[in-house]
Amino acid sequence: MELNKLLNIVNIILDKKNKPVLNEINIKMDLRNDIGFDSLDLAELTVRIENEFGVDVFEDGIVSTIGEIIEKIKQNG
Repeated sequence: MELNKLLNIVNIILDKKNKPVLNEINIKMDLRNDIGFDSLDLAELTVRIENEFGVDVFEDGIVSTIGEIIEKIKQNG
């Protein structure tokens, strides 16, 4: 379930920058290298995840992958 919601959030950010949206994501995907997010995208991602899940995924440091985000959501959910 979290993966689908994350995919929607990622695609909202990609679409706003006129980048191609993704059909799927997986836990091994790197936010910068695989998805192409820059620091502004990561900031928006943080806000959107906090609004959706009530979790600040960057509170304890940098997260780099979709899997790390899922783990933070599960720990705090």
